[in-house]
Parts: sequence; C-alpha cells; structure tokens
Amino acid sequence: MSASVLFHFSFDPGSRAVRLALGEARIEWTEVLVRPWEADCPLHDLNPSGMPPVLQVAGPPPLTLCETAAILGWIEDQQKSPLLMPSDAAERAEVRRLTAWFDRRFTDEVNAVLLHERMEKPLLRLGPPEARMLREGRDALKHHLAVFEGLLSGRDWMAGHRLSQADIVAAAHLSILDYFGEIPWASWPALKTWYMKIKSRPCFRPLLADRFQGLAPAACYADLDF
Repeated sequence: MSASVLFHFSFDPGSRAVRLALGEARIEWTEVLVRPWEADCPLHDLNPSGMPPVLQVAGPPPLTLCETAAILGWIEDQQKSPLLMPSDAAERAEVRRLTAWFDRRFTDEVNAVLLHERMEKPLLRLGPPEARMLREGRDALKHHLAVFEGLLSGRDWMAGHRLSQADIVAAAHLSILDYFGEIPWASWPALKTWYMKIKSRPCFRPLLADRFQGLAPAACYADLDF
C-alpha cells in the first residue's frame, strides 16, 4: 500500500489521535501540516467542514477520509484482529462512551476554554488570556481529571484491560494541555501512571517533538519519567 497522506494541525486533539492510531497500526503515512483558520488552507477543498484531520489513502480504491471518527474506523477496519477496539462487547461500549465524552463534554467544558485562551488567542491575535476564563477552564479540567483518576484506579487502561481508542483519544487531548503545563500530574497518581505508559509507546514519540510557535513546552512534556 502506498503511503497515505495526513493533513493535520499538530495541536488539534483529533489530529493527534489519528497520528497515534496510525503509529499503533504501523501504517505508513506522510504529513501535510495545515492551519485551518487560514483562507488558503487545503482542507477547504478536501473536507466540507474545513476541519482537520483528513487522510488521503492511495488505495485501491482511493479514499479521502474526513475527521477523527472516520479515520479511526478505517484504521481498525484494516486490521486482521482487533487493534484499538476490544473484542469484548462491554469494553467496546465503554470505549465508545469515553470517546464521546472527550468529543463532547471535554471539548466543550475544557478545551473550548483553556485551549482558546492558551492557544487560539495567540494564533489569531485576539489578545492575552483572561484570568477569569482560565480559572473556569481549570476548574472544569479538575472535575474531568477526577473522573479519569477514579476510572484508572481500578483499570489498567481507560476502558478496561487493554489499550483502546479511548486511551488514544484521551492521550491526544491531555497531551496538548500537558504541553501548556495545565495538568498537575502529582495530584492524580493513577492518571499519571497511565499517561507514563502511553507516553512511552513508540507511537507517542513524534508528538513529543511538536512545538507551538513562540512557546516552549512545560518542563515535563517530553520527559518519559516525570
């Protein structure tokens, strides 16, 4: 199979999830870095929503897969045995529940606030972060981290006994917040242990090399033993 082409933005959670899944599946791919907010972004010709990620597969047949769910589903469909979706029906349901949690609640309550203040404002030149919004975003993040800590206190991985799409999606979201130093890992020991495991996987290494324009990562971002 010819190398697929991934159009992505390095600090988009969905793009990161796809990069991690492609790495776990050992699918060869090349990248085109995009800036979705710019008028001449190639995504506008590939995806009606204009949003990353988009994966072009040479085929046969050639495919253009738009956004995270479609791409993760395609990756799983290429496998001879389950890779990131468990064979157990209950764990599959839990994977879908947690993936939806990140896609909706976590995105709306945490990313839409913290990443807007820390990332989108500098990119779009919308001024400095607002202290009130940062407090609100951090309060919401604390609630979500407590939920994940509770889950991982009794599980090896987010959805159960094996690595799944739930871990991939969770790591994609949390790794961006980690870059900006927003996660106090010492307060969440079970979550920290889980993150150290997934952060040490080969598929994660390219994410640790990502850099946001004008801002160095938090000190622990690229440290596997933090």
